[in-house]
Formats: sequence, structure tokens, C-alpha cells
Amino acid sequence: MVVGDHVTTLGTRSAEHDLTGLTVPLRSHGGVSEQKVPLLFNRRVRDLVAGRRLRNFDIFDLALNHVTA
Repeated sequence: MVVGDHVTTLGTRSAEHDLTGLTVPLRSHGGVSEQKVPLLFNRRVRDLVAGRRLRNFDIFDLALNHVTA
């Protein structure tokens, strides 16, 4: 397993990638350094397990199963 931090890019040499057609900057998806994010809700969140470690992808479970209507 290879993991980069917030200042590390993983991949091959830049000369092997033609980025001239991009209209927006590239970004990584789902790295360990991106897992700690604030989760904000405008409704009460119910039935959370005490001490549960919440990460960025937990937003789907929280929004669908734990937010009151």
C-alpha cells in the first residue's frame, strides 16, 4: 500500500501526462489525509455509537440513516 499526505502526489513522471486539455486543476480522491473533514447538518443526528470514528465517506450513512426528517 502506498499512502500520500497533503503535500504528496503519487504517480508517474509529469512528462507522461498531457494536462493541457484541463480547464480545472487536478485533485486526489479519498486519501488518508482527506478523511478528516467537518460534517455539518441542519437537522438532529440520532443513534450515533459513542466513540465511533467518523470519516468523509460516513456522510452517506449519517445522512440516510441517522438524520431526523
